[in-house]
Amino acid sequence: MRWLLVSILLLPHSLLAADFDAKAAERFANLALACVHKEYPNKIAHNLASDKDVAPPRKLTPAFYGCYDWHSSVHGHWLLARLARTFPDAPFAAPARDALRKSLSAENIAQEAAYLRGEGRASFERPYGLAWLLQLGAELREWDDPFARELSANLKPLEAAATERLKTWLPKLSYPVRSGEHSQTAFALGLILDATRDRDIASRARAFYIADKNCPLAYEPSGEDFLSPCIAEADAMRRVLPPVEYAAWLGGFLPQLPVDGKGDWLKPALVTDPSDPKLAHLDGLNLSRAWMLEGIASGLPDGDPRIVALRKAAAAHRESGLAAVTGEHYEGGHWLGSFAVYLTTKRGLR
Repeated sequence: MRWLLVSILLLPHSLLAADFDAKAAERFANLALACVHKEYPNKIAHNLASDKDVAPPRKLTPAFYGCYDWHSSVHGHWLLARLARTFPDAPFAAPARDALRKSLSAENIAQEAAYLRGEGRASFERPYGLAWLLQLGAELREWDDPFARELSANLKPLEAAATERLKTWLPKLSYPVRSGEHSQTAFALGLILDATRDRDIASRARAFYIADKNCPLAYEPSGEDFLSPCIAEADAMRRVLPPVEYAAWLGGFLPQLPVDGKGDWLKPALVTDPSDPKLAHLDGLNLSRAWMLEGIASGLPDGDPRIVALRKAAAAHRESGLAAVTGEHYEGGHWLGSFAVYLTTKRGLR
């Protein structure tokens, strides 16, 4: 895989919307190809019920054992599906399809579903990893290709297990989780709504957030965030409210949004050490903020005076975030590409 890393590092670090073509996409595809079947280093969140549960990652979760952890492996596979579908004739498309075929066999997915339903795993990858799993399923279903249809059929048992887990959990969740990391509710609900348009999920998001006001954006970010609690909530709500109602709700939730077109009201986060796996989270924050700010703007009625400021802040975060997706450090290289692809392919915008 050394050639993959070299090719990544030789590519330019800035990527604007107009530049996103097959050559630019190769940068991100190579990051995922370098990690989806790279078993170590590995960080597993694994509940052991007996000695029988002591096994290497490839035995425990044979589809999603690479990319350092389960959720990163899932969205690494999503990245490959997204880019192979978007650029079917690109040089990376065939290796991407081969990697997907190797991972998403019926046998592997059956083992994954059994693992997810195992005793003591009720909270496994909930909600972040499960939301990305549903994104992968949606990408395969929307891909008009016999290959994708085969993999989609293979994935269905695991999708069913993930959906069952989420729909059992959400009605029991008394309060949303407002963290800046994997446990955050708003981000996961946004991903799920992009994937499924599920009315029950939309109703739950509305119930969680409709009464919220004056989100303390000035308190963000925390030092290890890769998600913004305030921006993610606003982005989730534009998926469940019509534009006029959303515009009014946003005025109460983020009253500090400028109406004069200024873009410096929200500055990109500064990463002091991209080799530190937790500090590198802030690179992901810049990427996720960029696509969420664009999403918020897209949910407002045409001519809303806040749109210009939202898009300017999104552009600044986009530039900063994409410059960090180099693959130089595995701590960020194993996952940042997925966030970059969600942003550059406008997956969350309809």
